[in-house]
Amino acid sequence: MIKATPFDFPYDGRLVPGNTALIVIDLQEDFLSTTGYFARQGYDPSPLRAILPTVNRLIAAARAAGLTIIHTRQGYRGDMADMTPYEKWRRKRAGLEGTDILLRSSPGFQIVPEIDVAPQDIIVDKTCNGAFTYTDFEHVLRAQGITHLLFSGCTTDVCVHTTLREACDRNFQCLTISDACASGDQRAHEAALHMVTVENGIFGALTDSGAVIAAMSQLSGEAH
Repeated sequence: MIKATPFDFPYDGRLVPGNTALIVIDLQEDFLSTTGYFARQGYDPSPLRAILPTVNRLIAAARAAGLTIIHTRQGYRGDMADMTPYEKWRRKRAGLEGTDILLRSSPGFQIVPEIDVAPQDIIVDKTCNGAFTYTDFEHVLRAQGITHLLFSGCTTDVCVHTTLREACDRNFQCLTISDACASGDQRAHEAALHMVTVENGIFGALTDSGAVIAAMSQLSGEAH
């Protein structure tokens, strides 16, 4: 089991690598670069960049233990055919009209090179904050027999939390890794982490990377 709050994960003590995935949410150039969407909205991307080494350590440990690694990327079609009038209005209001920011045809859509993406990793592209909305994410999880999800990525309060909530409503067992998530708004980050634990773990459990890596090392040892 993984030491966590308010209960150790998973609740029944059965952590099976083949049924578990590490979810790495939206660690893309558009969110982490100094010229991307996040920076253009006035946020400092450095807290997001600061988690990259931790996320890579988690990826390595999870991969060695036999977990599935799933990355998500957020962005719209290059022709913007999937963008509603409201979304176009928000894009214009954010000063993005005429740019290729948050478009799948742009370099900014790609996962930052610092993150270790292996050929066997799964990548899910999305337009919404939640990875389940208008995507094949749930179908992929069900097809792979995945029932337990470990959450990392950005931002804690928006895309991570939205996907976490969607996953909980679909009865996936969820664990959020506090130091592997980040936001440009520290108050929102802390509030989002706190919300995981309320009502005795309404959105699953909360832990840190050290506890996850320790458990992954034990699983790797058992596998060998």
